[in-house]
Amino acid sequence: MASSSTLHSRDDILGVFDHFREDLDDHNDRRERLIKSSRDVTNLSKKVIFLLHRIMTEDATETDDRVLGSRAASRAKPKLKDIQSLFAGIRLELTGDRFARYQRNVSPGLQEYIEALSFAHYLEHQSLISYGQVQASLCDENGIPYFPLPLEDYLLGLSDLTGELMRFAIGAISRRGGRQKANEVCNFVRNCKADFEALTPYFKELRKKQYITGQSLEKIEDAAYAVAVRTSEFDLPPEMLDDFVAQTVSRTTDGDAFGGDRTRRGTDYIDGY
Repeated sequence: MASSSTLHSRDDILGVFDHFREDLDDHNDRRERLIKSSRDVTNLSKKVIFLLHRIMTEDATETDDRVLGSRAASRAKPKLKDIQSLFAGIRLELTGDRFARYQRNVSPGLQEYIEALSFAHYLEHQSLISYGQVQASLCDENGIPYFPLPLEDYLLGLSDLTGELMRFAIGAISRRGGRQKANEVCNFVRNCKADFEALTPYFKELRKKQYITGQSLEKIEDAAYAVAVRTSEFDLPPEMLDDFVAQTVSRTTDGDAFGGDRTRRGTDYIDGY
């Protein structure tokens, strides 16, 4: 009788551990699927960013950045739809309390997507995309979110946007009207950095990214400063001036073409050229 009771107890224990094993296997399989989806989202988002940069620079005859921005955003929308379909595909994996458990696995791709989406939005509207607009892009046709958008991922994605704006500003500075565009982007990035600063006590990763944002802002300021100083030394026709600016920017982005440190360069010089 005692032997039968022991055997029954042993079977119960094995059954419990079988259940634990199934839970762990299910957790690991789901985690791997989400990591793969996040990597796919990251790769597609990077391609969208490259596409946006390419379209903004491929038409040398078009001087209106609003026209180029609308064209770039229109070309990017189908690609962004593809990314949104990937998020739709993992919504069942993140139902209920699962999202809190697996958020870290989808955050890298989500932040890269927000960076690409916000870059396209900026080129089209010259403004920062709102939290509500990002969340709306992650909803089905009935307006039901695939998952709740974490505020931290939203902010970190926008922080990454400043790096793309830096590349855009430096790439545009040699075009007709590009110096004014660089000035606008510089002010925009400066305002973003100031606004994000108030949120750094609440988000540890944002504090780290603020340093990168500061570097991006400094590069835009350096390029604008270099152009302002160099062009003030010459009285050249606009066409020759544009070629000269392009060469100057190329040297500046490769390294400090002027030597020395940035001893006193605030916001006064960029607004004055």
